Order: sequence, then structure tokens, then C-alpha cells
Amino acid sequence: MAHEQHQQLIQTLHECMEACNHCYDACLKEEDVNMTAKCIRLDRECADICAFLEQALMRGTPFSSDLAAVCAKICEACGNECQKHDHEHCQRCAEACFKCAEACKEIA
Repeated sequence: MAHEQHQQLIQTLHECMEACNHCYDACLKEEDVNMTAKCIRLDRECADICAFLEQALMRGTPFSSDLAAVCAKICEACGNECQKHDHEHCQRCAEACFKCAEACKEIA
């Protein structure tokens, strides 16, 4: 199957998507949502691109390197924003985003 060569990246993308979705939900429950507004927005962007790239790789997209480059850029932006916040969910999200960005760069 076409996606077998990207199995580790697919797993990393899925983990990043889950971390971003958790961070998104947890940030919405914070007392000062305005303080994490940019984090919330980037969590959504990152989760969406990770999910899209995961699915695209599983169906053998011919655009894997282009999509991975975009995904890496969004993951880095999300990680950089999450890193600014002291919440545990933001810190875990940042870690997942940076790991995913590096994995995406390997095929970009």
C-alpha cells in the first residue's frame, strides 16, 4: 500500500492533531479566552492540516512533499504560539507540533 512508507509520519500527524484538538478544547475553557485566542485559532489550523495530510498520505497523494511543507509551517506556528502559554495542555501541544514539523520537513 502507498501509505506504508509514511507510516511513522501518519502516526505523528495523528498525535499532533489529537494534541491540537485537546489544546483547542482546553483553551476554550480557560478563564481568559482572549488571552489564548491566537492559540485556539492555530490549534484549529494545525489539527485540520494534520488530519488532511494524514488522509492524503493514506491515499497515496502525489502532493505529499508540498502538503508536508505547508503542514510543517503551520505546526511550527502553532508550536511557537502554544509555547508562550504556561498551561500544561499548551506545552504538550507545542511539543507535539514541533515533533510533527520536523517529521514533515523530512519529506518536504
